[in-house]
Amino acid sequence: QGQLVESGGGSVQAGGSLRLSCAASEDTYSSYCMGWFRQAPGEEREGVALTSTRDGSTYYADSVKGRFSISRDNAKNTVYLQMNSLKPEDTAMYYCARKPLSCIGWDEARRYSNWGQGTQVTVSS
Repeated sequence: QGQLVESGGGSVQAGGSLRLSCAASEDTYSSYCMGWFRQAPGEEREGVALTSTRDGSTYYADSVKGRFSISRDNAKNTVYLQMNSLKPEDTAMYYCARKPLSCIGWDEARRYSNWGQGTQVTVSS
């Protein structure tokens, strides 16, 4: 089902910005729901931002709306997450994920079988 390779994590002060990238090594299906989950220590993995590679529809957690923006480059099999106005509560391991075809249930981690290795985002106050 292909590898997902993330890049772009790091440490930043509150109010700063980071951009994450996730590149897929191969495609089996004609389209995917692809994007980002995050998991802080002791917390469940939560959906942050996902997009449909078929039509570009986007889905965001309420906590990041207006601050984060997801985009895609289908020619490069890559999805980007622009994170602005970062807050300490955004600190987590961020994982790229994708599932075939539909974005139904986009924020349910159990629906995804294709995951990246994760990239750490740390926001200091």
